[in-house]
Amino acid sequence: MNQRVRDAADRCPGVFSTHEAADGALARIRLPGGRIRPDQLEILAQAVAAHADGHLELTVRGNVQLRGITDVDAVAEAVVAAGLAPSASHDKVRNIEVSPLTGRIGGVADARPLAAALDDALRSDPAAATLSGRFLFGIDDGRGDIVARRPDACAVVRSEAPLTADILVGGAAVGSASGVDAIVAALMAVAAGLGRVSPGSWRVKDLGTAERHDLDQLAGAGLDPVVGSPGLIAEPSAAEPIVGWFDQDDGSVLLGSVVELGRLPARLAEFIAAVQAPVIFTPDREILMCDLDEGVAETVVRVLAPMGLIFDASSPWARLTCCVGAPGCASAHAPVRDDLVARARDGEPLDEREHWVGCARGCGSPATTHLSVEATPDGGYERRRR
Repeated sequence: MNQRVRDAADRCPGVFSTHEAADGALARIRLPGGRIRPDQLEILAQAVAAHADGHLELTVRGNVQLRGITDVDAVAEAVVAAGLAPSASHDKVRNIEVSPLTGRIGGVADARPLAAALDDALRSDPAAATLSGRFLFGIDDGRGDIVARRPDACAVVRSEAPLTADILVGGAAVGSASGVDAIVAALMAVAAGLGRVSPGSWRVKDLGTAERHDLDQLAGAGLDPVVGSPGLIAEPSAAEPIVGWFDQDDGSVLLGSVVELGRLPARLAEFIAAVQAPVIFTPDREILMCDLDEGVAETVVRVLAPMGLIFDASSPWARLTCCVGAPGCASAHAPVRDDLVARARDGEPLDEREHWVGCARGCGSPATTHLSVEATPDGGYERRRR
């Protein structure tokens, strides 16, 4: 296998370096673990209403995109004011997926402190600013939901006391570490090692056999033996949607929901923020409202469901996602959003996740097993399981 060397920096958009799409400027806001405070969500809702297309677009990494921006500076100022871009130099490297239910429902241990510590370490390390915006960190609380997405560097929690995690590089375990500091250092070592063995690579999967061996050796140096099963993880598979009413371990309620096309209207976002509850956007584009008491949860469902927030796991929108398609993307061969709305309304049963894309680039495709529906130049669609 030959090494894939990139000859240019990736063009992933951020807050301070937007992408010029056919429908206007596009900014992507990194939300480590998909977490956002109500006050931050309210500021974003106001920004997209005033300076973009009026929607928050949810991404496959639990981040948020703003499309059709008419005033890039005004949007950047709002994002900074909300505390969602704490470091201009490290804006695009804070790609951290975390088990969405951690600390609330199940899991070996609460992984949120690990995520916060990793984000702090990333932003305080000058060398981390050179990471590709495509490099992905993962923190799995032991349930297997994040490791199944095969991040470049992943910690899989194996025990709570002491906190111990296996360290995986591209899906292969190279050792284990105990304690927050040691686990974070091990994850950072994977990122630093990629830069040493192959400075032009964006992700671990870009490496050839020899470079991958060198990276595994660097990342595993000084780590303890693997706690869990060593070797490659199983083929990623899609989990059931986190949509509906869920009882948290502490007796509170968690509401999981989705929105049509993964686009959260600004007005609806403002109403969600008004609940004053923690919000999490998941890599499956779900919206989780956490730590609710039963009375508040009942009111939320009664008020927000008629506004377009979907709490029904059997809804097609719990398993249908897409890229922007035409005319928003100049590369797209079809109006994917329009076609997907028609697909959702046709009543045909959905047995698995479907992701519709306008071209072979496959933007926003899930990392887990799904049916890819790709537009072709002749106006049709090709279907293949990935």
